[in-house]
Amino acid sequence: MKAQLYLLTPPRIDDAFPALLESVLDAGPVAALQIRLKEHSEAEVRSYLPRLIEIARARGVAAIVNDSPDLAREFGADGVHVGLSDTPYAEARATMGKEAIVGVTCHNSRDLAMNAGEKGADYVAFGAFYPTQTKQPKATAPIEILEWWSEIFEIPCVAIGGITPDNARPLIEAGADYIAVSSGVWAYPDGPQAGVEAFSQLLASS
Repeated sequence: MKAQLYLLTPPRIDDAFPALLESVLDAGPVAALQIRLKEHSEAEVRSYLPRLIEIARARGVAAIVNDSPDLAREFGADGVHVGLSDTPYAEARATMGKEAIVGVTCHNSRDLAMNAGEKGADYVAFGAFYPTQTKQPKATAPIEILEWWSEIFEIPCVAIGGITPDNARPLIEAGADYIAVSSGVWAYPDGPQAGVEAFSQLLASS
């Protein structure tokens, strides 16, 4: 399977963002959208979720809510992504049900990834691979961890952290199934639509 683009929202958005998201998702193939509104209150997140999920689903893009299985289930998202300090995997799975996507942050830990995989996670996320503008990463991950995982396990792995069209190729070649990107698209010099186009060209050629 060729690597696919996994897009994260910016941590803060405004009322103009849904229209921008539509044009960005229309600019090239995107496998999943993680709705990650870290700089908003829960009330604000609730106000945005229905429209963002609708936009993603209308384009065949999996809508994944960051951190909160309860919100993901309430608003009918396709899945949830949980970190080490968020809801435990077993609780997230119980909330979301067997058919939903539950992804787990594993930073640079082989043990965490194997544990998540054994419990039934739909994907494991490794990173940060590069310095990131979006947040202060809790760990840096070596590219070798993608090679190790992809050679041994069938469960997809996601690479995250400071990824741009210029630095993504080594991660793809190492076996990443999904390239998770935030500022690499939203802060792309020629605009986010061009950012998606650049990733699309890279992924198609890899």
